[in-house]
Amino acid sequence: QAQLVESGGGLVQPGGSLRLSCTPFGNIVAVGRMAWYRQAPGNQRELVADITAGLSTKYAASVKGRFTISRDNANDTIYLQMNDLKPDDTAVYYCNAYLWPVGESWRDTWGQGTQVTVSS
Repeated sequence: QAQLVESGGGLVQPGGSLRLSCTPFGNIVAVGRMAWYRQAPGNQRELVADITAGLSTKYAASVKGRFTISRDNANDTIYLQMNDLKPDDTAVYYCNAYLWPVGESWRDTWGQGTQVTVSS
């Protein structure tokens, strides 16, 4: 079964940096748009950044200039480089991808989430 595996969360002080990664696993024909979302306690899940297979990117206004999304099309891994982190960035970060698994149709897929905590 196709799935997304994330890594890279943790605890960091304000002003620090973290890098998240997300890789699809399983029998997959193709991978389309990929993205990072986040959800803080009591808040709705929100888009942080996304990237197409053609490497076009889009960012939430709150992270523009601090976060960078990138993609390695050789293995469809995406990264989220997060710099100058602020306490408001504290959330569970979720990878999202539009996958075409073998024998199935295109479907929206979510990772399990990774916690990012920004605190002194």
